[in-house]
Amino acid sequence: MIVAMLSITTVKAENENANNVNDIEAYDMSVNMRRLASTLELENDQIEAVENIHHTFSAEMMFAAHKDGEERTAMAKKAIDKDVKFMRYVLNDKQYRKYLLLLNITLNNRGLNK
Repeated sequence: MIVAMLSITTVKAENENANNVNDIEAYDMSVNMRRLASTLELENDQIEAVENIHHTFSAEMMFAAHKDGEERTAMAKKAIDKDVKFMRYVLNDKQYRKYLLLLNITLNNRGLNK
């Protein structure tokens, strides 16, 4: 009986650790910047700005990933809002619409768009 209880406890702990890792991985916003630049049809002067904005966004999302509950959600929302605001400044209307579409798809696929 004790062996069975220890086995169940070990399996639950492993599942919790796996879920925690998956949660953190969902917040990894790394992208191939060449593909993003190509998809958005960025001009040369936009590429560095978009890369810097995205780097900051990725760092803020990973920082949020290590928080719990409402704090995680609030930090992620703040990072997303800031990213969208800065991207709006750099991108033209067509690029911005496409970026929002890509961002929403990414967030939905990772279960972060609630």
